Amino acid sequence: MKNKKIAGDNINTQDSNWKFSGETVVNFNEHVKKSVPLYIKGHELTCNLSKFFVKNDSIVYEIGCSTGVLTNKLSDANNLKSNAQFIGIDVEKDMINYANLNLADNKKNISFKHANINSVKLKKSDLVVCYYTIQFISPSERQQVIDKLFESLNWGGALIMFEKVRAPDARFQDIINTLYLNYKLDQGYSGENIISKMMSLKGILEPFSTQGNIDLLKRAGFEDIVSIQKYLSFEGFLAIK
Repeated sequence: MKNKKIAGDNINTQDSNWKFSGETVVNFNEHVKKSVPLYIKGHELTCNLSKFFVKNDSIVYEIGCSTGVLTNKLSDANNLKSNAQFIGIDVEKDMINYANLNLADNKKNISFKHANINSVKLKKSDLVVCYYTIQFISPSERQQVIDKLFESLNWGGALIMFEKVRAPDARFQDIINTLYLNYKLDQGYSGENIISKMMSLKGILEPFSTQGNIDLLKRAGFEDIVSIQKYLSFEGFLAIK
């Protein structure tokens, strides 16, 4: 592989060419837990919040479900809700294959679908979860996606969205970048790992600021929006229709 570099956790990368397919799938769960602060705590928070919105017969979507771990946890958290359906959607076929192989057969109320959110038809739902997903959608298409998720929700339904966010100005961005670098070094990643990952994400990961994400949600029609978790450049939002 030309210009092959290692981002850590046995994941090979190339400049401006980060992939969620191939060998990344097998190593994804371990890599993301170490790369994103409070990643598992965010899962726990999302599951606890879901109980306010999931009802009997609810449809719940996770957009960008990757290996299906959070979709599975959401099902477990709401196991007393009869006939609730939990649907994971991901654009990467390898991720969906992995999820189906490891999780889907165990529970009748879980399904995983290989689809692009821009083209898939969504049923009316009570909860949509986007866990570090929207940041990988082209900025030119991002508003369209949030609009679609808003329209899919029943009145009183919720969108839980976690994103990497940019700081409001250069000084804060510099401070946060340095602290995040320290965090990744503490996780055992080398300087080469960190730089390789950063270079691979050029043009792939495009975070908005906190306000930029709130503006996306408001333009879609959400009025009730609150930040539910924040650590450095990683933030969770709850938006209720």
